[in-house]
Formats: sequence, structure tokens, C-alpha cells
Amino acid sequence: MQPADQALIRAFLEAEKLPPEFADLITEWYLPLAGQLMERRRRLDRPLIVGINGAQGTGKSTLANFLTLMLSEQQLRIANLSLDDLYLSSGQRRNLAADVHPLLASRGVPGTHDLELARQVMLRLADPHSDGQVLLPRFDKAEDEPRPLSEWEAVDLPVDVVVLEGWFLGLQPESAETLDKPVNSLEADEDRDGIWRRYVNTRLHAYQPLFAEIDFLVMLKAPSFDCVYRWRSLQEQKLAAATGGRGSKVMDGPTLDRFIQHFERLTRHCLAELPDRADLVFELDENHHITHSQPALH
Repeated sequence: MQPADQALIRAFLEAEKLPPEFADLITEWYLPLAGQLMERRRRLDRPLIVGINGAQGTGKSTLANFLTLMLSEQQLRIANLSLDDLYLSSGQRRNLAADVHPLLASRGVPGTHDLELARQVMLRLADPHSDGQVLLPRFDKAEDEPRPLSEWEAVDLPVDVVVLEGWFLGLQPESAETLDKPVNSLEADEDRDGIWRRYVNTRLHAYQPLFAEIDFLVMLKAPSFDCVYRWRSLQEQKLAAATGGRGSKVMDGPTLDRFIQHFERLTRHCLAELPDRADLVFELDENHHITHSQPALH
């Protein structure tokens, strides 16, 4: 590794507030991936679309930010976008809740994103002949609303690489028969007739053209859904400790339990279905460490 890379990694750790030992993960796993993506881009005459899939707490944003930084250092023009930036407004979701099912008021699942906006943005980003600028949407989770246009990120076109991340990115719909049985108490108590989960599964079909644009899909694979729940619970405990338990963003145990159940079905589906289709799978242990990759990067 070059001294310039070492300095870049140190600056990245500081900016992301990551512990010094995270540098070992970057050196062993992230840097080889960045090199592989640079080589793939050189073989294309158009932008490379990189997808990153991972459940809550797996480090999707951290990986996306590092790849953006590293590839930018190689004089490549990068667009970094998350499915989380494409959520519908709370008002639009309230309309869905009234028209389809109350659970659709909560952002997260397929059907709660602005797919037309995603299509328009990706159309500009994927076109090697685009010029001018494109505005990348940004969403304010604290306010539960899209940020105003003045706060969207302007990116010069054409770009070389698009990094797109999301917790169900690349996932295909479930078979109809799997939807009959609830996977948790949220589905059993609040979606007894299955309207919500069937709507979500149907809407997932509409995401497939977006997912088909992905050239290289990376999966950060958690050991299990139970582990994802523990990671999310730990995040909430740290937030509570930092704020003294004050603020609407801090969820108590029952609130968190209900919140996580919105994501359980598709998270379990991702863990079972996606590893066989992803181009690269980083296997995580319970301490968030990457234990190995499939296929091997070394």
C-alpha cells in the first residue's frame, strides 16, 4: 500500500469516526474491491453501476463512502446514491396508508420509494453522453421528509461510476405461497389478511428494472436476522446514552421491536436468496468483521 493510500485511510477513519483497527478491514477487503472496480470501469465505454446490499448495521454507507473517496482519488467521477434518499414524503406515505394499508405509513419497504425519480436520475447517470449536472436526491430521516432541492447534491456529468446502496437492493420478489404465513407478530396482528406483505412483494417487481442496471453487486451478509436485530438494538442504546434518553429518535425496546419487524421478511429473504446472485459477498461475523469473501478477492 502506498503512503498516499495510508494517509487517505487515516483521513477517512477520522471523517467517519471509525476506530483505528478499521484500517485493517479497509486494507484487506475494501482496497482490493476498489482496485477490481477500477479495472472493470476501464473495460467499459459507459458508467459502471455498482450496487451494495446489506441489512441494517452492516456498513453499506461506510463502504459506499470509501469507494467514492478511493475512486475519486483515481480521477474518476463518482455518484453516490442510496435507496434511502428516494423515500416518498410522509404525506405520500399517509395517502398509501389510507388507500392500501396502514403499515405503509412507515418508510422502508418496497412501495415507499419514488421510483419515477429513481428512474429519471439513473437514466442521466447511466448515459455516457449526458452533460451538464444532475441533482442527487437527499432524504432527512430526522424530519422524515425529502430534503429541499437546494440541499440535493449536484454532480457533473458524465460520471464514471455510480455507487447505489440499499438494504434490499438487487432482491427478487418472493413466491406467492411464502406470503401466506406471517413471519412475526407485526404481520400476524397488523397484517392478518396479508394485504401489506402482498402489496410490498408486488411493488418489488417494479424495482427490477432499476436493479437490472447494476453491473456489479456487492452483498454485506450478516450472520442472521437475529444478529441484525442485536446490532440495531445496540445502536439505539448508544443513541440513548448519548442523549440521556431524550428525543423522539430514541426508541425503547417495544418500539424498536415493532420497527425492526417491518424489515424482517425481506431481510431473511435477502440472506437466503441473494448470496447466490451477488457478484461478491462479504461474510460478516457477529462483531461486524469480514471473515471472508465469495469469490475470494486475494
